[in-house]
Amino acid sequence: MHIIVVGLNYRTAPVEVRERFTFAEQDLPEALRQLKQTKSILEGVIVATCNRTELYAVVDRHHLCGHYIRSFMEKWFALPRQQFTNHLYMYEDDQAIEHLFRVTSGLDSMVIGETQILGQVKDAFLTAQKEKATGTLFNMLFKQAITMAKRAHSETSIGEAAVSVSYAAVELGKRIFGNFGKKTVMIIGAGKMSELTGKHLSSNGAERVIVANRTLERATELADKLGGTPCTMEDAIARLHEADVVISSTGASKYVLLREQVAAAMQRRKSRPLFMIDIAMPRDLDPAIAAVDNVFLYNIDDLEGIVGSNLEQRRRESLKIEAMIAIELDSFRSWYKTLGVIPLIRALQTKAETIHSETMDSLEKKLPDLDEHEMKVIRKLTKSIVNQMMSDPILRIKEMAGEKHAGEAMDMFVKLFALEHSIENGRESAQAASKPKPTTEPQAAAEPASVPMPAGIAAATP
Repeated sequence: MHIIVVGLNYRTAPVEVRERFTFAEQDLPEALRQLKQTKSILEGVIVATCNRTELYAVVDRHHLCGHYIRSFMEKWFALPRQQFTNHLYMYEDDQAIEHLFRVTSGLDSMVIGETQILGQVKDAFLTAQKEKATGTLFNMLFKQAITMAKRAHSETSIGEAAVSVSYAAVELGKRIFGNFGKKTVMIIGAGKMSELTGKHLSSNGAERVIVANRTLERATELADKLGGTPCTMEDAIARLHEADVVISSTGASKYVLLREQVAAAMQRRKSRPLFMIDIAMPRDLDPAIAAVDNVFLYNIDDLEGIVGSNLEQRRRESLKIEAMIAIELDSFRSWYKTLGVIPLIRALQTKAETIHSETMDSLEKKLPDLDEHEMKVIRKLTKSIVNQMMSDPILRIKEMAGEKHAGEAMDMFVKLFALEHSIENGRESAQAASKPKPTTEPQAAAEPASVPMPAGIAAATP
């Protein structure tokens, strides 16, 4: 088996391409089901944010799986692959695992070290797990990536310098105005990004804040937190001429403001400039708005490079996280390699338990005068002998699983303990049984009867 990731992000695709490859939250379960049904794909997780869309998969062969995933994307998004293939990247095995660690810890983000991506990866994993799209490998890998990212942010100061997409949007406004004193800011949308933006605006002296949302209840809830004024989207369009700065971040699938609406508002502003920042994905603001006189429109890609001084501190801290990732990668390799010996160890334990049970039955028949306490003592002592005899062989085969000639060592282990029959029976039972259902807890995931080693991981030694 192999682990691969196929995706596009803010580095490989402009916003007008990325917005065509977004997954609506309500569509993710069906997308995961279709991804899992794609040929050669055994497990899958879809990570979709404003800056990236990535499809992670466990596959039974790697040479055609990129093709199969591109076919899934072509079908799901109803776009010919010629329109997007040159924007895609694909990583396999070690590179794919390292990439996930970097993404989850914020090292691959537009704003390095941001923490929002950690929650997004966690949500993506839990959704995939709920839809039974994950199994042994991804239950372990994503749990490990999420745990490491939490530790990276708690053990380093990478998140101390205030840098985020919402922060960058406010920084852009400050560069334009100097400060927000006596300025009216309209925030469109009442989600998490809007709340973060509003808090940054308030701390930077915004005098008047209007919060617009599709539902007045949500607008009121955020406006109360920010000391602002709530309104509906219909009212926002009518009051657009009041705003000096508009920052939009909704989950709408279509533009929430059109060129004509902004042009009408500008007539009432008597040519006073209006700055608009669109941090939504897909975009909220019609790109044609930029053609209206005295309107200055920026989108999420324009925010790259806005923050510089704080990023330098984060880059220094990122070196510590890179070292943590290297350790985690080795740890995952070691865990993966032990999967191959699990069926062998179980077969040996089963064989030993069978021999012990048969011996105790024979002893009870030959010595019927032994009372219950005596039998209990004998059973405990003989069980201890069996366990001690197995302890060293099991420890050695685990160690040898990570060495260069692991395959030969496992073959010899099977022959020495005559486990061929037990292994074959276990394999047949696993094939006859239905696929194990992943649990809500990654650490409780069922192990497969036999897990072949992926080439990328098997080739590397710890």
